[in-house]
Amino acid sequence: MIKIKREDLHIIGRHSNLPENEAEKILKRNIYNNVEDWKKFLRLFIISLGIGFTTAGIVFFFAYNWADLHKFIKLGIIESLIVITTGVVLLSKINIDIKNIIITGATVLVGVLFAVFGQIYQTGANAYDFFLGWTMFVTIWVIVANFSPLWLVYLTLVNTTLILYSQQVAHDWSDVFLFTMLLLINSGFLIGILLRIKIINKIKSPNWFTNIFALASVFFATIGIIIGIFDSSASQLWFLVLFTSLLYGSGIKYGLNIKSGFYLSIIPFSVIVIISALLIKISEDEAMFFFVSLFIITSVTLVIKNLINLQKKWNNG
Repeated sequence: MIKIKREDLHIIGRHSNLPENEAEKILKRNIYNNVEDWKKFLRLFIISLGIGFTTAGIVFFFAYNWADLHKFIKLGIIESLIVITTGVVLLSKINIDIKNIIITGATVLVGVLFAVFGQIYQTGANAYDFFLGWTMFVTIWVIVANFSPLWLVYLTLVNTTLILYSQQVAHDWSDVFLFTMLLLINSGFLIGILLRIKIINKIKSPNWFTNIFALASVFFATIGIIIGIFDSSASQLWFLVLFTSLLYGSGIKYGLNIKSGFYLSIIPFSVIVIISALLIKISEDEAMFFFVSLFIITSVTLVIKNLINLQKKWNNG
């Protein structure tokens, strides 16, 4: 059975003779959170908070007692915690959501282990090596768990590794090329989720999860194009503009199909920022800044007006 949404009930109420008491029953049964829902939310929230504070406490413990601990104790404590947490996940019969939260905490501990190892033996490795090793060693966990927050941590590690690599090793990479790479990675993952690609088909993708990657993709596209506009030597700008245009067109179409104002707001605002940067590139005198100010005010007003009209249209069915 298709789950009834609040908007569906509002449409039914306006276009039918559904009694108020029946609508109230449907709301309580299908829309409102009951006691069990709140218990589940609080249980997962408290567990997540506890694991987060525990992980932070481990980090602060090593930071405060660093000079007084032997190197084998430093490594032994962290390795023991990783073994214990992974053992709990593999051998216990606790709820799968709790297991995923624990494995997310263990993923952070892997980063702590690499950091402690590098400090003890002074490996002299670049910062990107640290994040690259961290990313590689938790990849299997991420794929097996298919847990949205864990995927978010993983993609953050991938992005950080790529940024640090461009700063410390790939000095010949332009900023436009870097942001194009970041856009391809994040938008590719987002498209894979939305199109239900086989590898990541089982990921639970709540709205906040997909919205974060959509926002990250728009951010990288916007910053990359603006940098390319002011850097006349950026030869990769044409590809970034072409790919961004296709991505934005698909995003607008998708937003209209699912009736989501999120995609229909971040994409136009990105276009407004890009056009404003292009105008400033053409001229930097006072008249242009005045024109750009008027352009931003007018265009933002039109975007908001259209969003309000679309929302009214969707609500009225």
